[in-house]
Amino acid sequence: MNAVKIAMWSGPRNISTAMMRAFENRPDTIVSDEPFYAHYLYKTGLDHPGKEEIIASQSTDWNEVACTCIGDIPDSKPIWYQKHMAQHNLEGCDLSWISRVTNCFLIRDPKQVIASYGKRFPVENERLLGFVQQAELLKMVKNATGEIPPILDSKDILMNPEGMLKKLCNRIGIEFSDKMLNWPVGKRDSDGVWAPHWYNRVEASTDFKPYKEKEIKLFAYNNHSYEDDFTKLIKQYFDSWISVVHKSDKDLINLI
Repeated sequence: MNAVKIAMWSGPRNISTAMMRAFENRPDTIVSDEPFYAHYLYKTGLDHPGKEEIIASQSTDWNEVACTCIGDIPDSKPIWYQKHMAQHNLEGCDLSWISRVTNCFLIRDPKQVIASYGKRFPVENERLLGFVQQAELLKMVKNATGEIPPILDSKDILMNPEGMLKKLCNRIGIEFSDKMLNWPVGKRDSDGVWAPHWYNRVEASTDFKPYKEKEIKLFAYNNHSYEDDFTKLIKQYFDSWISVVHKSDKDLINLI
């Protein structure tokens, strides 16, 4: 099998770490956890939990990290799964390196993302949630390849993990492994140093938990509702993805 470098672009408050667990449980795969996080915090100054430790744990040089992401696969594995957060792509950063990886997208209903993120941080602008950056990346990939890359909705994965992961593996040219469906409980050496602040649920998990519908209540700050400012704006990106992909590739079904 030819070497495959997978760049999975997610936003915050998704199942991105569970997806990383699924791929890491394959014997042929090595994973990387949010390699641009230190650069993001260093440049933005955002006060995330463990900020100083995160900045000390990774390179803050964008170009250096990008070169690493397209370099030799660690441990000579045939598959390298890179978990990326789209919001880490700051304006002005060179994204030309993505032409040398297999780009995939993990999305979630914007209203659910806003509600979940808002419990930890105020959503001061839409770029904090990654949808804008995902749309920009999608356009870049489509223009470069002439094809729509795999786009997975977390809800579809949770409702049918085996079926969705089989489709994803088929799309990116690797064999599906049933080891992706279950993994040992606990921490991983590959987890970022921020894991103690964010990964308690995934550390306790052994598989993808079944999807459950939840009543979504958006938080308000300064008597202003996120419903007015953010859901409408970000939903435009979400809906445009569905429209674009369904028009160009009806065979993707749930890989929207």
